[in-house]
Amino acid sequence: MSSSSLIPVIRFGALGDMIVLTPLLRALRERHGRPCLVIGMGPWTRAVYQGNPDVQRVIALNRHLPFACDAAWWAAVVALRRCQDAPVYVCEEHRASQAERLLEIAGVDRARCVIRCEESDQRCDHEIERILRVGDHGQDSLAPSASPATPSLVVLEHERLERDEWLTARGWRGRPLVLVQPGNRRTMSSRRRRHRKMNRDDKAWPIESWRQMLRSIHARMPQALLLLCGAPAEAAFLEEIRRAAALECVKPAVLDLRSLFALCETAHSMISIDSGPAHAAAALGLPLVVMFGGHSPDRWLPRGPGTPVIRVGGPPECDRVDQIAVDAVLESWWQLSQRLADAMAGDPLRSAAASR
Repeated sequence: MSSSSLIPVIRFGALGDMIVLTPLLRALRERHGRPCLVIGMGPWTRAVYQGNPDVQRVIALNRHLPFACDAAWWAAVVALRRCQDAPVYVCEEHRASQAERLLEIAGVDRARCVIRCEESDQRCDHEIERILRVGDHGQDSLAPSASPATPSLVVLEHERLERDEWLTARGWRGRPLVLVQPGNRRTMSSRRRRHRKMNRDDKAWPIESWRQMLRSIHARMPQALLLLCGAPAEAAFLEEIRRAAALECVKPAVLDLRSLFALCETAHSMISIDSGPAHAAAALGLPLVVMFGGHSPDRWLPRGPGTPVIRVGGPPECDRVDQIAVDAVLESWWQLSQRLADAMAGDPLRSAAASR
């Protein structure tokens, strides 16, 4: 299918934003009868949509280059010019000026554009509902999508095979895997030490709190392997937590996004800071506990296809993760674990699959 047959969608979001976009992409494909061209910003954009039937092409702009020096920018301009008969959905809010510049250079008629409305964003809805309202403002009279308003990710078969080989090579296959996602975008930043020193990261939990939680989980589920997940830029941070925990069952798992997605499919549960990987876990059906700082759980709680998600913290209870007590996180995770155990006890097929 050529670019001229695609539905352009512009969103310059972080990992979680791009995952939350997937219900809109699914609705647009169902309504228009053709897949989407996603124009994003950041290297994670392609990884999110790999294998997604609703997305035919992804163009990922470089966040750190001037547009004149970015080949992807000019590829986006050409692609937009070729989509002459399609509406252009602009879901951007924080980088709206860059989206405007892209549309201007591409010569896109504004009558074709469906732009996110700030007024509708004032409603106290989840981000998914806010994004779906962008699709509701199209020029065509479109029937509502029959698909559920939950994000979706695709794991490819060869990625499952690579995951199983990775676990087998380490002697980890067959053990319950509890994934722990302690980082967020600031822990991957080149300024992470400064953020930490200045206490600017509202999603940072003290190392001592991670240590206590990991040791408590091990006491309650001694057979489990506790994997500290993060990107390569977070390797030193993960190692610091591992050393503090001082447990054989606590291991760092430095992974690319696609490997993390595959691991989420086979894990027992996840404990995560409010972050993109938490949205990925929920979209892939992994039960999880999410720790919130200043962002509203009502707007940003991860969703998935029937995925149990328990939130801890967030306004109005607190506005920083370091205000969350270890016991609150531990008890939420234990509650989640008990629910999973009860579900498996009543579902022999699910229990057999989990034991493989």
